[in-house]
Amino acid sequence: MKIAYLASQVTLPGSPIRRSDAFEHDYSMAALGPALTAQGMALEAVSWDAPDVNWAGYAAVIIGTTWDYWDRQGEFLARLEEIEAATRLFNSSSLVAWNSHKGYLRDLEARGARLIPTLWIDKVTPERAADAFDTLGSVDLVFKRQVGAGAAGQYRLKHSDPVPEMPHPMMVQPFLPAIAEEGEISFVMIDGELSHALLKRPAAGDYRIQSSYGGVETPLEPSKADLAAAKAVLATLDETPLYARVDMLRAEDGGLLLMELELIEPYLYPLQGEELGQRLASAVARRL
Repeated sequence: MKIAYLASQVTLPGSPIRRSDAFEHDYSMAALGPALTAQGMALEAVSWDAPDVNWAGYAAVIIGTTWDYWDRQGEFLARLEEIEAATRLFNSSSLVAWNSHKGYLRDLEARGARLIPTLWIDKVTPERAADAFDTLGSVDLVFKRQVGAGAAGQYRLKHSDPVPEMPHPMMVQPFLPAIAEEGEISFVMIDGELSHALLKRPAAGDYRIQSSYGGVETPLEPSKADLAAAKAVLATLDETPLYARVDMLRAEDGGLLLMELELIEPYLYPLQGEELGQRLASAVARRL
């Protein structure tokens, strides 16, 4: 029984355009491959945009390291629908389509999730940026793409900074010092239950926690209250995803604010969760 791990040209080994952080793809394959083998399944990495793939030849397709989808969103979502018409897809194409635009955060807020205050700007201009500082009551803002990941096309601006060209619709949030002081807390959830948690901290002088910017990760044993906050976010969904990563940040009152609910292609940090491969393989087996 074959399982496809959906990757991309920027993450597959040997690719001339491989990303500097594509070693995370290798770690994921190393964690999941043997665990699926033990369940009688064989894992194969396939680029999501590869032509002439017989998707029906796979018992399931797991979206893994499709780390270029945000610049080809329509093409990517169409391919997922094609895959799902032929075999099982995790996570589902409808869930992915919803999660691929950060407007999903507004839906979660309406369902009770605690968010960082956010403005949504389709076209950033110096005037709109100035208004954002006033509206959010902050002199330090982070501008993020509404369709994006990995801090690509992201800017942190002070009130007096020049506003760079931003060709994409953006979401704007106050910069919260907690990202540098404590770090971002990630809860890796498999079939709705905690696999492991970790703390992600930026490099000195930076605020981005991704490894490509020097961020570091350490395992974390979450408190019951913090885990309950992460589970409460998942509980708002209409379906339980095979995998999810709930990224949260400490608020001034000690509670947690939702940064992102990653349901598409999140890195699940197998080095910080030694049982991840086994948990994920068992969950795939149950669903098949």
